[in-house]
Amino acid sequence: MFTGIIEEIGEIAAIAASGDGWRLTVHAPKAAADAVHGESIAVSGVCLTVVGSTESTFDADVMKQTLDVSALGAVEVGTRVNIEKAMPVGARLGGHIVQGHVDGVGTVLEVRPGAEWRVLRISVPDELAPLVVDKGSISVAGTSLTVSAVSAAAAGEHWFEVSLIPETLEATTLGALEAGDVVNLETDILARHVERLLAFRSLTEGGSR
Repeated sequence: MFTGIIEEIGEIAAIAASGDGWRLTVHAPKAAADAVHGESIAVSGVCLTVVGSTESTFDADVMKQTLDVSALGAVEVGTRVNIEKAMPVGARLGGHIVQGHVDGVGTVLEVRPGAEWRVLRISVPDELAPLVVDKGSISVAGTSLTVSAVSAAAAGEHWFEVSLIPETLEATTLGALEAGDVVNLETDILARHVERLLAFRSLTEGGSR
């Protein structure tokens, strides 16, 4: 489990074929310093398992399915990535509950600069749109953010906006995003549970009539 509070910006140091997937080597000195085999590290929002490490890098295998459904499939050597180690028991929950299980990807539609902040408008797949609410939480490239605006339910194309403060712009890869960039999205787990419960309730009520 993660919180969406990014600990450092890492960099893809090497990509090697591993079956039908990849083995990534990530340069991330803070995370690698005490990384142990088998632990979980979120890489731009994707939970990966450490299979090897040095003082400044760690290796992780990425299966084909993950490459297909997340923005990791587009990384290259030199790509910068957000890094967060799993939350230890008893730690403060600084962001929100993030599992590292990407629901889908969104495309940056617009970047609006402010005096000391920046607003991003990001597309959201139709099936995820009901799970994104104004003032709710969402993980973008592994970063815990608060939704500041959403498209109308009846909109032809769905989107949401997030407002980035200077700290977020500096401490994450989000500060370098431009229109057209693709990012990993993970919706709030509580919203996903509610959607699932309502789906079963609808079936139950329909069958009792």
